[in-house]
Amino acid sequence: MNIYRNPSGPQVGQLLRACNLPASDLSPAHLEHFFACGVAAAPQGVVGLELYGQVALLRSLAVAADCRGTGCGTALVAQAESYARSGSVMQLYLLTTTAERFFERLGYVRAARESAPEEIRRTQEVSSLCPSSAAFMMKRL
Repeated sequence: MNIYRNPSGPQVGQLLRACNLPASDLSPAHLEHFFACGVAAAPQGVVGLELYGQVALLRSLAVAADCRGTGCGTALVAQAESYARSGSVMQLYLLTTTAERFFERLGYVRAARESAPEEIRRTQEVSSLCPSSAAFMMKRL
């Protein structure tokens, strides 16, 4: 499976919207820490990281409907975790409304939003974009 860094912003936004995920806050700085699988002209999946020293937000995991179950999502999360580890990240956090079981299989556990470090709580995803009903999860690397 071809995984590459820095997918194009318009393609990331298109895939996120197709998967009903927020894309309004994406900036070129965010995209610097995004990965995609598939071919550059038409990525089949994407995932991003927001890095804050020893903690990071895993965000925007999206896999095209016709590619789910092929390992793309798992490979993208593994790549993001490896990249985070190489940058001294010790804990990853995420929010999900639809993929809690998927992330549990990858070692993430549910946590209280208010227990998150301040840097994570200040992100747009945590503070305003994701509903309060979203599962807040974390993983120690």
